[in-house]
Amino acid sequence: MIAIIQRVSEASVKIDGIIKGEIKLGFLVLLGITHSDTDDDIEWLSKKIVSMRIFSDEEGKMNLALDSVNGNILLISQFTLHSSTKKGNRPSFIEAARPEIAIPLYEKMIHQLEKDLRKSIQTGEFGADMKVSLINDGPVTIVLDSKNKI
Repeated sequence: MIAIIQRVSEASVKIDGIIKGEIKLGFLVLLGITHSDTDDDIEWLSKKIVSMRIFSDEEGKMNLALDSVNGNILLISQFTLHSSTKKGNRPSFIEAARPEIAIPLYEKMIHQLEKDLRKSIQTGEFGADMKVSLINDGPVTIVLDSKNKI
């Protein structure tokens, strides 16, 4: 499972021109699910996301987590994070989980993030054509891969 975390001052997602989810200060999280992901990947990644200390403290150092700044999460599924570009110029998505595997894991991630953050999060819609807007604060972008825990 891959997560791209972007520290944002605001972010939103629209589907068919209608806002599905939006946040102010917090994290826009793009989530890629592969066929070998499990509940362990979800638990590890969720705790890592919620605990990530990338907000500035009073001294300007990245030292504060989401709960310290009353931040929120906008979670977007993005199968293209598992693309392979080794051969040719057309990406292969063979490592991305099929919907029958990915949807239940995506829904579990939503619940795990809400449990770990202790509040509701905003989401996109799995498989939808989404328009994501954000103001990346910093910019700060962090890549987490549950298969590279060490």
